[in-house]
Amino acid sequence: MSGHPLYTTVRGLRTHAWVRGEGPPLVLVPGLGCASWMYVRVSRELARSRTVYVYDPPGHGHSAGRPGFPRVIEDLTDHLAAWLEATGLSGAPVFGHSLGGEVIFDLAARYPRATSALIACAPTGIPENPSVRVQFRRLLRDLPRERPGLLCPGFTAYLRSGSALMYRLAQDQSEHDTGPLLPYVSVPTLLLNGTRDPVIQTWTVQAICRAIPHAVVRDVEGGTHALTDSFPRAVARLTRDFLDANS
Repeated sequence: MSGHPLYTTVRGLRTHAWVRGEGPPLVLVPGLGCASWMYVRVSRELARSRTVYVYDPPGHGHSAGRPGFPRVIEDLTDHLAAWLEATGLSGAPVFGHSLGGEVIFDLAARYPRATSALIACAPTGIPENPSVRVQFRRLLRDLPRERPGLLCPGFTAYLRSGSALMYRLAQDQSEHDTGPLLPYVSVPTLLLNGTRDPVIQTWTVQAICRAIPHAVVRDVEGGTHALTDSFPRAVARLTRDFLDANS
């Protein structure tokens, strides 16, 4: 189940996704600075029943960016919406991890026809909007809890994205006011919460759930921030159950 790359030119940028599996489509959107190769474990599990497209946002992984772009979260959202349309995947369920969770909330609120369901795994920023310093301190606390095998691919991904891009988007996270958009998310939404995640507070996930009309929360006991890597089977099972119930 090794899969294959898919390259699509979107708004002048060569955009990469890794595709594996068969069945109905599911799009996976990485977190800040992350890349498609960091989601091998969860995408393999999900690909048992779905065609999984692990999308690299502009400037991430194997996708091209440009100087100063993306600048803000809306840039990521607009590019994702254009990519979904270009690939014929508009209306597919979308799975977002960390910052990817914030992006898919923005997508569903601003592009209501772009997706039919959301799975937000350890979604960042809302309603807390922590500063860059606080975000970095929490990531350092999380690092020893993650699987050692994730460190090398994660470091490679961060080098690829670069500190300037990551700082710009992290700074925007502390200012981005997604909260008022949440009531406009009209599609079924699953929120996955790791109980040992120091980056995303449980109360934050619960507040998101209250704000989105059709949201549910599922806890992963012992889950870290990189739930997709540390608990891929649990994440895939909860995702499959949710999508089956809302298909």
